[in-house]
Amino acid sequence: MNPVVRDANLPPIRILVVDDHTLFRRGLTALLARDPRLSVIGDAADAGQAQRKAQELQPDLILLDNHLPGVNGVDALPALLEVAPGARILMLTVSEDENDLVAALRGGAAGYLLKTIEGDALTAAIQRAMQGESVVAPEMTSKLVAAYRGATTGAPASSGPGAVAAPAAVTTTAEQAIASLSPRELDILRGIVRGASNKEIAREHGIAETTVKIHVQHVLRKLDVSSRVHAAVIASENGLL
Repeated sequence: MNPVVRDANLPPIRILVVDDHTLFRRGLTALLARDPRLSVIGDAADAGQAQRKAQELQPDLILLDNHLPGVNGVDALPALLEVAPGARILMLTVSEDENDLVAALRGGAAGYLLKTIEGDALTAAIQRAMQGESVVAPEMTSKLVAAYRGATTGAPASSGPGAVAAPAAVTTTAEQAIASLSPRELDILRGIVRGASNKEIAREHGIAETTVKIHVQHVLRKLDVSSRVHAAVIASENGLL
């Protein structure tokens, strides 16, 4: 899987930033302004303002905090998608709660990122989301896998309105794909299942982070998936923990 490269001739991605902290909004806007492929066209401090701005500006992408005054970000998703149906929404939050993660993805979010994310990783995630990919913070991957497994086994973690539908049964093709992985690629995949970042995997195995990125690309290609989350689910269903 090759890194996403946006055509330089395309107009910048128009972004609406939604967060109740003024300094964070300003800092995030300044960070994104460094990338000519991105353009912050507005910001909002709560769900009501976000809905009005989204309807008025019709952004390509909305960066949405979950902890907002009044209506939280997850609950605001349906209204935002209704007034700006063409927008992709990425949650950008401090919440590492599994229920928030699952509810956001079920509610139509294109991804779930943590505010600890580095600037380059955030801009890359925005690009990937605009290409139609679901992006989830590496730290949250293992929790999402646990939710999928709970949906399969009927564990309490998957109960309630935020439950995640069980994935389709793993096919022989998936088993064969995993069997085709090299020992090093299996190590990388185990790291993905645990929710480890590329940097953490690199440190664990004493290799360069760029080498880990290459291995991750090979793993995704062999498993015929486009995201780490999907790869983790397939591996988990095959008992690769």
